[in-house]
Amino acid sequence: DPAKAAERAAKKAAKLAEKEAKKAKLEAKKAKLAAAAAKAPKDGSKKKKQQEEAAAKKAAAAAAEKAALEAALATPKGSKKDVTKVSLDGYNPKIVEAAWYEWWEASGFFKADARSDKPKFVIVIPPPNVTGSLHLGHALTNSIQDTICRWRRMSGYEVLWVPGTDHAGIATQTVVEKKLAREQGITRHDLGREKFLEEVYKWVDDYGGRIFRQLRKLGSSLDWSRERFTMDATLSKAVKEAFVRMYEQGLVYRDNRLVNWCCTLKTAVSDIEVDYIDVPGRTMLSVPGYEQPVEFGVITSFAYPLEEGDGEIVVATTRIETMLGDTAVAVHPEDPRYAHLHGKHVRHPVNGRKIPIITDAVLVDMSFGTGAVKITPAHDPNDFATGQRHKLESINILDDIGRINGNGTGQFAGMPRFQCRVEITKFLEAKGLLRGKADNPMRLGLCSRSKDVIEPILKPQWWVNCQQMAADGCAAARDGRLEIIPPEFNATWFRWLENIRDWCISRQLWWGHRIPAYYVSLEGQTEEDAGRPGAPSEHMASWVVGRTEEEAMANARKKYPGKNIKLSQDEDVLDTWFSSGLFPFSVFQWPDQTADLEAFYPTALLETGHDILFFWVARMVMMGMNLTGKVPFKQVYLHSMVRDAHGRKMSKSLGNVIDPLHVIEGISLEGLHDTLRAGNLDEKEITKAMAGQKADYPEGIEECGTDALRFALVSYTSQGRDINLDIKRVVGYRHWCNKLWNAIRYAQKNLGDGFVPQASLDAQSLPLVCRWILSRVNATSKAVVAAMEKYDFSSATNSVYAFWQYDLCDVFIELMKPVVQLDDSASNAELKAVTRQTLWHSLEIGLRLLHPFMPFVTEELWQRLPKTPEMEAQYSTIMLCPYPFYLPKMEDKAAEEAMSLSSTLANRIRSMRSDYGLNKQKTECFLLCAGEAKASQCREVASYVGTMAMCSSVTVLTDASAVPKGCGVTILDSTISAYLLLVGVVDFEAELKKLQKKKADSERRRDTLQKKMSVPQYAAKTPEKVQEEDKGKLKDMEAQIVTIEQACTEFTKLLQG
Repeated sequence: DPAKAAERAAKKAAKLAEKEAKKAKLEAKKAKLAAAAAKAPKDGSKKKKQQEEAAAKKAAAAAAEKAALEAALATPKGSKKDVTKVSLDGYNPKIVEAAWYEWWEASGFFKADARSDKPKFVIVIPPPNVTGSLHLGHALTNSIQDTICRWRRMSGYEVLWVPGTDHAGIATQTVVEKKLAREQGITRHDLGREKFLEEVYKWVDDYGGRIFRQLRKLGSSLDWSRERFTMDATLSKAVKEAFVRMYEQGLVYRDNRLVNWCCTLKTAVSDIEVDYIDVPGRTMLSVPGYEQPVEFGVITSFAYPLEEGDGEIVVATTRIETMLGDTAVAVHPEDPRYAHLHGKHVRHPVNGRKIPIITDAVLVDMSFGTGAVKITPAHDPNDFATGQRHKLESINILDDIGRINGNGTGQFAGMPRFQCRVEITKFLEAKGLLRGKADNPMRLGLCSRSKDVIEPILKPQWWVNCQQMAADGCAAARDGRLEIIPPEFNATWFRWLENIRDWCISRQLWWGHRIPAYYVSLEGQTEEDAGRPGAPSEHMASWVVGRTEEEAMANARKKYPGKNIKLSQDEDVLDTWFSSGLFPFSVFQWPDQTADLEAFYPTALLETGHDILFFWVARMVMMGMNLTGKVPFKQVYLHSMVRDAHGRKMSKSLGNVIDPLHVIEGISLEGLHDTLRAGNLDEKEITKAMAGQKADYPEGIEECGTDALRFALVSYTSQGRDINLDIKRVVGYRHWCNKLWNAIRYAQKNLGDGFVPQASLDAQSLPLVCRWILSRVNATSKAVVAAMEKYDFSSATNSVYAFWQYDLCDVFIELMKPVVQLDDSASNAELKAVTRQTLWHSLEIGLRLLHPFMPFVTEELWQRLPKTPEMEAQYSTIMLCPYPFYLPKMEDKAAEEAMSLSSTLANRIRSMRSDYGLNKQKTECFLLCAGEAKASQCREVASYVGTMAMCSSVTVLTDASAVPKGCGVTILDSTISAYLLLVGVVDFEAELKKLQKKKADSERRRDTLQKKMSVPQYAAKTPEKVQEEDKGKLKDMEAQIVTIEQACTEFTKLLQG
């Protein structure tokens, strides 16, 4: 069929044509690729050239920085850095901070003169542990204290900031004991007291200076000539004197009382060194020294068989092991259930001891439990008081390491206390005396240092009666002799001191101040008659005290005339806080009446964290008032605690502990991980901590330098609030230092080589912007000083930051740029000269304002500025220059109001430029004013507005008809409108299309979110936090759509002409 043949031929031809077309397309693609490949070498060469240029530039910058660092480090130790030999394009903290501290210290700038007639400002450092290392708490404390000291020193005070370290009895002894066990496999007892103390002093010599080196790194302007250590001879003399005087006053006494015993540390600890945790019910907790968790939060009931064998009485306890020391069972005298048992006895199931049933209405609550209470006077405070009332025997069942001793404990002797808890329960069950166990919410006391469970144990110890001293401390706070800042801590102060208990000052350690008390034994006494000090057989009356053994012997002979006496000094040492409590006056060689004590005591301020208000501050006040008759400081400023950026307490296991040196010097993420591996965390904790570090510091921590860290810490300090430290903020301040650096570089380039600053300026004769910036620096001085007087560091840093950032750099320097570019005609030369003088004054005063907060960069930059001849002769360092203060004559409200108008106009015009997509294009601006008075104000600042808002010209009008067509408008208020000429600058139609597309996208996202939120299950199944976030997103989207619609309306108007 010809028709079919023709159809087949046509199909074949079509296929062939399609094939050819594909082939042609493929060839075209190949040709295109070939062309691209031919081009590639050129593009690659260009890119390679750019990369090489960038690498060369980077290498040159690195070489320049290296040369600058070498030049800075070449400064001989203690000599002044020659900044003319240290060329640096940008801020580098390592280079800037080099050499200054050594020069300050060697020059004696930190030393105080007791003979000076200046007003005194004295502060003692909260002495850190001698073997400690810098942590963020130290960094915060010392940043605040140094800021205050530098400010006071510049303000005309004779400033003394006393450095010192604390011997930290428990902490240091524990470290050295662990070292001996790890390296030599021995204990302190193997060495003996004298040899062990030699080992401790070696450790202190090796590591004791580390924290002082780190404090120097922070720029702390401490008077190192007065450096103290709580074990120094002069401070040890003060400790002995204080103990003896307080003993003679009857405040220090010996008594056999319950103490808080830490079995891990093998010493007593004070009430405020016990941390309490709430145990809601049966809970298994890890306890130091035990492989298996220990059960807490359970009350165990058991029966005591009556002596006659015709019944029982059931008691309950949360510490079943203490039943080994029970010496009575108490019932309420009015409880009819037990009336027939009054005066009867029970038999102890372990040792057969006969135990009386007593009546006690104070202790026993008839409605609680069985109404019968076991009494263990040697191991419970309430039972101890009951034992005192009924003259019960006190039987201690524990040795110093928490094992059951042999005092009638039968087969349980030698067992660890919590193993005994398990075994004694089994024993009672086997005897048929166990009556059950039940959940019992409780508070559990833990040693704040070792985290071991505290055991109340009866021991003879030295105590301080604190009642009257605490009352005196309250009186001082009430009558104004002592001011506590923030004042909300007054309530805490009174609550603690008004409920104070006597203070146990004995510590069963070797490292520390050995107690100057001696136990007397007489010739002819048997060991039993003499008693053993520290043991139950001790005779309290056999103690004498003395500053020396000779003095103690003299006192003993008065007490025991005609007897042959042997003295044994108490083996124990004093609580570390005893010597720390003397620190504000012992550092001045009290009890000797020295020139320093006369000149510098009492001190002005005590600055510390609120967490040691009781540990340290209260004891200093009590002991200072008692021993010197004076409150040791006029003010106490308590700073807040440092937390991480998320508000969490810093913890090694969370990986959020920040070492200040890592912030100052920078550290990689791997370096952060290495610090965890070097610690004592287990593998699970390390993994968790590493994840935390990676989340918070994915790139590690950038080198920030000391100044940025200090400024961040101080700026965060708002009274009464915790500090959530975000490292990004520190990094931000490090970059801000570069802004300061660039401001000084700009000055160096534009002041000129022959520039000589004038000592003073006639402000009223200066141009508006010059009068304004001098008024601003004057107002900033007033604000900073007022804030510093109130210790409002947040306001102080905000004020000085705002001056540098927003007044000086963003406005004055920008407005100065067109001035210095003017030709050198006579009128311009005068304008340029006064503008340069104003710039110098603003920078120099600004550096002095900033110096207490950022000592290193301000010293470096101040040294680079030219000086007046008077300044050159009088001041070699910024830290001794006078601090800026408010001068009424420099206040210029008219200039500030005019420049405020200028800034407001510029901000609104810049916002309008942004709305119309103008970047670098300059356009004409018209200011339409209601009336000539407002027009006159605008004309005065028109040139400033033009410079700040990137306008090619600014014309002030009072007639609306004079405004050209094709302008965008923003209304400032009822008297001023600003117009930008957009014709020929903006493509209205293209901009309108962009906005319409943006509006459509925004509406689509809004509709999607609304649909999600309208699903019936949304409210029930979506977390509340997510719902709140969605509401916020929807609100933002609606606002964005309204803004876009307004912009569309404006462009439509412009299109329509």
